[in-house]
Amino acid sequence: MNIRLRGVRGSSPTPLTPEAVQSKIAAAIQRVKPSDLVSPESRELFLSRLPEYIFGTTGGNTACIEVRLCEESLVILDCGTGLRELERSLRKRKDKVKTFHIFFSHFHYDHILGLPYFGMMYDPEVTVHFYSPYPKMEEILRNFMVAPYHPVTFDSFNAKCNFHLLKGNRLDLPGGKIFWIKRNHPNGSFAYKIEQNDRSFIYSSDTELRQEDFNRSKKNIKFFERADALVLDAQYTLGEAFEKYDWGHSSYSMAVDFAIEFGISELYLFHHEPLYDDKKMSSIQRSARWYTHRSKGKPEVNVQLAVEGLNIEL
Repeated sequence: MNIRLRGVRGSSPTPLTPEAVQSKIAAAIQRVKPSDLVSPESRELFLSRLPEYIFGTTGGNTACIEVRLCEESLVILDCGTGLRELERSLRKRKDKVKTFHIFFSHFHYDHILGLPYFGMMYDPEVTVHFYSPYPKMEEILRNFMVAPYHPVTFDSFNAKCNFHLLKGNRLDLPGGKIFWIKRNHPNGSFAYKIEQNDRSFIYSSDTELRQEDFNRSKKNIKFFERADALVLDAQYTLGEAFEKYDWGHSSYSMAVDFAIEFGISELYLFHHEPLYDDKKMSSIQRSARWYTHRSKGKPEVNVQLAVEGLNIEL
């Protein structure tokens, strides 16, 4: 199973500002020494040693994850603005995939904004399967693309579109299986677990963890226990989570506690606060790792930031 993170921000797209770029350049210049500039090799070494928040970026596109289970089709989790990056990558790789399975966690703007601009939707040779436990999925998507909010309607898509209402808790896909469970979020949200060859990946965006989520019920254990990788909403610090109770998002410390409780060794902090710059995101990752170490979970959780373009191989 190959997973690529295409959009990791929450709430709204967050492009790098000119001030942020200038700040990164200034921070790099402050660290450079004459010996770092004597050859191409020394320059490359200098750049490789820069902190990630200077020589990289968390990314500003909203929620979208690509999961490859087989060569013939592609699974997409949410259609935030990261969907355009997914398309760009497909075209760059000259990928011939013509079947897409798109699953929605919910239908807030940041999770559907990329759909009208996904070029594959205008290809008559493409087949797209849409999935959601929400009975009004098709109506919601069609109403999203109407004047004056968008210049073309849903009927402008040339791809073959099929809508599937998810019932029960399991669906077999080409190359794997997918399961879902409801999460706590305004207007509702669903997490998805994808399994292939005894490996499992969970995507749980827009999740406000509550005490009942930590209960070791049969339902929670069956869905979460010892998953190989978990992408989990961690938009807030703990203080912000208390201040914004019932807003539908979790803190990085609660995300760590949850991963420890269910024996999940790989945790990716996701749905980042749009007001946080790369330096702040780096500090959150450090704090989360410190908290993990102090918590002494068994096994200890490997905490990563969900970063745009990150590849996860299971």
